[in-house]
Amino acid sequence: MDGGRTGMSAAAEAAARAGVDALRRGDARGARAGLEQAITLGMKPEPWFLLAQASRLMGDDEREKHALDKLLEGDPRHAGALVLRGDLAARHKDNRAATSFYSQALYVAASGLPIPDSIRAELPRVQAWLDSASRDYSAHLNQTLRNAGFGTPPPRLAEAIAILTGEAEVYLQQPTSFFYPGLPHTQFYEREQFDWAAEIEAAAVTIRSELEAFIADSEAAFRPYVERVEGRPNKAHSLLDDPRWSALHLWREGGPTEHAARFPATMKALEVAPMPVIKARSPSALFSMLRPGAHILPHNGMINTRLICHLPLIVPGDCALRVGNQTRAWDPGELTIFDDSIEHEAWNRSTETRIILLFEIWRPELSTEERAALTAMYEAIGLYDAE
Repeated sequence: MDGGRTGMSAAAEAAARAGVDALRRGDARGARAGLEQAITLGMKPEPWFLLAQASRLMGDDEREKHALDKLLEGDPRHAGALVLRGDLAARHKDNRAATSFYSQALYVAASGLPIPDSIRAELPRVQAWLDSASRDYSAHLNQTLRNAGFGTPPPRLAEAIAILTGEAEVYLQQPTSFFYPGLPHTQFYEREQFDWAAEIEAAAVTIRSELEAFIADSEAAFRPYVERVEGRPNKAHSLLDDPRWSALHLWREGGPTEHAARFPATMKALEVAPMPVIKARSPSALFSMLRPGAHILPHNGMINTRLICHLPLIVPGDCALRVGNQTRAWDPGELTIFDDSIEHEAWNRSTETRIILLFEIWRPELSTEERAALTAMYEAIGLYDAE
């Protein structure tokens, strides 16, 4: 019995070698004959892959598909078979199937499984096809909307289409300390949503004048935004103790700072904003200075019950803020309002300094009762170690 199996194995190997030799010579018909014999004699799974290649050379799509499907049935993570199966689908204009097979091939490649160099060399082509297909799909959807009378899709639908086609990622609230459920995952809020915003914006010129007068004689009062804290581990932050990102606090830990008296118009303007009032915690308001070349790397805020407001005062070109999958430049005098519990980053790629007024407000979705309860809870957190 063992001798019979050994003889069959030897015959299968001989047939497979003959098939491979024929394939190397470009003899697709001879290759297919040898490989089919090897499969009949029980050799698997690699002859299926070579048989698919031989069938492809012969222009026999049905046989190629059969061979690849048999191989993937036993080894669904065979990157080479996934690429060839995607190629076959693409040739037949079945873009959905091609996208599925190509995407799975890239996933397998990224997983760390060993992949032959010949297959890995195909992956840039596969990625380029997927990128092109994504653009075509997006164009198709947007053209269909235009034909239906929607010249410009509503912003949320436009973002949804970008996510669907792979042009944008999904970013959700991920606060580092406290998550309050049920709040919308909105990256940027529009200033027109807040009836108090116009009043603060109207004071922007006066606020900038107060800032420039302060900087003229007291710029050294700005301190690094991220500083070491005595008795706490050092923060793993690229701008720790780095003056390229500096702050001048007006409200800090719930009370006005020694600098607040130099900014009477600024403090007056902030009175209309719905800033939290939490003992030893809020309000919080400051001037944020970002020097040339500085980059605040992607990070998430601590809580999701607030929004962060930026009033741009001194804003050179080539400065921007990314929140989730949206990037916006600051417009001097116009509020930028965003959820900092969603991943965000900011940069100043200009040769001049950028300064904004930064303050926090309650999220508008929170009821009066919720704000009161959250205030009590945050104060309790602050008192915990003191008791």
